[in-house]
Amino acid sequence: MGATRYGVHGVPGDGPWVEIWLVLIDARITDAGYRTHGCPASVASASLLCELIKGRTVEEASRVTGEDLLVVLGGLPEGKEEFAHGAANALRKALGEDGGIC
Repeated sequence: MGATRYGVHGVPGDGPWVEIWLVLIDARITDAGYRTHGCPASVASASLLCELIKGRTVEEASRVTGEDLLVVLGGLPEGKEEFAHGAANALRKALGEDGGIC
């Protein structure tokens, strides 16, 4: 993919986690990918997030929240809502609020 930005929520291999990779060209996200621990709610959240942010500017993508993902997904099973927030948190880290340059 040639990612230029990376963000992670959780610790890969240790409980719930999600990693987000972004390709930025001129402050626009041209590609996005993810890896997660395999829970269907986490996969759905990360996959949707990546589709929603492709083609957006960094500023536009930075406004996507876990609540936004929950609305578009039509909710997640009880107790699984945290996975949408985790995906959004990994995105914030990839966008530079907590580092993340590859």
